[in-house]
Amino acid sequence: MNEISRRTICDGVYFNSISDDKFKTIRLSVTMFLPLLKENAAVNAIVPNILTRTCAKYPDFTALNKRLCELYGAMLTAGFRKTGEVHSLTVSIAGLDDRYVMNNDKISSALAELLINIIFEPKLIDGAFCSEDLEQERRQLIDLIDSEFNEKRIYAANRCLEIMCKDEAFGISRYGSREAVEKLTLSDVYEGWQRLLKNSRMEIMVLGGSDSDAVFDSFKNAFNNINRVVTPFGTETVRTAKEAKSEIEKTEVTQSKLVMGFRAGVSEPDDDVMATRLMTSVLGGTPSSKFFLNIREKQSLCYYCSARYDRNKGIILVESGVETENIEKVKNAVLTELKAMQDGEISNFEIEAAKLAVANGFNSMSDTLGGMEAWYISQMLDREQLSPKEAAEQINAVTKEQIIAAANKVTLDTVYMLCPKD
Repeated sequence: MNEISRRTICDGVYFNSISDDKFKTIRLSVTMFLPLLKENAAVNAIVPNILTRTCAKYPDFTALNKRLCELYGAMLTAGFRKTGEVHSLTVSIAGLDDRYVMNNDKISSALAELLINIIFEPKLIDGAFCSEDLEQERRQLIDLIDSEFNEKRIYAANRCLEIMCKDEAFGISRYGSREAVEKLTLSDVYEGWQRLLKNSRMEIMVLGGSDSDAVFDSFKNAFNNINRVVTPFGTETVRTAKEAKSEIEKTEVTQSKLVMGFRAGVSEPDDDVMATRLMTSVLGGTPSSKFFLNIREKQSLCYYCSARYDRNKGIILVESGVETENIEKVKNAVLTELKAMQDGEISNFEIEAAKLAVANGFNSMSDTLGGMEAWYISQMLDREQLSPKEAAEQINAVTKEQIIAAANKVTLDTVYMLCPKD
């Protein structure tokens, strides 16, 4: 796979292309980055989905769907995530690569034109978005929020982060609150759209075997008449927990959830991020990890026990499903395994198995265009952008001593327990 090529379109707008002819499709996306703020989270989450419903040129679902069919069944999608304390919002379109189109048509240019129509020329009625579109997307976003509440593993993890980061932007949900979504107005949506166009940092990406120059020119023209002032953003990293907080919540569940939030002491752009990623995997990221083999298998204390590392925020989250009477035992077992790692009790098998799992995970991202898009978008705020192969090489170069050093920076911040009602 070729490396990423990067060009500047205008202030805060960058064009990234990756040429890879192993795919028969092409994928174009625009990702917009803004600070994660409580007052804007809900509207930021809903605007990309409203944009992909219609546009001025194709003002209803039928017309837009017909155009997608004409483009050999192209697919239009939208999504959003938290990247540290930054809200990242993506609109993508995927379709057939130019090499496989009849009559030598340049479908990449048509896909770019449609994506530009969607983002820059939405359907407006008297200067406002369509109320029906807002209500449809409002219902879907509320359903999504409710579904995460009903999935208690996700709910418990979110609550732990909310408690852990109550005075930090990272504690804000990427959806915003249910109440904020319910209160959104057409004016809010219009202002949110304008904010995305004028104030966000934008990363445009083209992946596939088609020539990207025409796509670059199309987007460059689209920004000709937009006055942009990029809103600065960043992520605060708390290096060390002062003291461990603890909270118990009781609700209608049959299986208790234990979530432990740790400050990793390392985040982008620190040098030892890769060592911390591998350390987390050795601890609880694979079926050969300390948590899985020792806490789940040998001691049979829980249904699952895993760890994941947010490198942008510098947080490690340990999640476990347990019987209520075993919560304290699992908590102590997690701390025991971390202490063992801090003391250097790590086998070569554990390290090599974790390296293999992490490197394979990295390399698998290049199996699909969607995976590649997600891979590079997730690195847009990092100090450097690595290919999956380069990232795998860095993981394989991590030493045991680096893993131990990374483990010794980890401190417990928050213990959250979701238990059945008495």
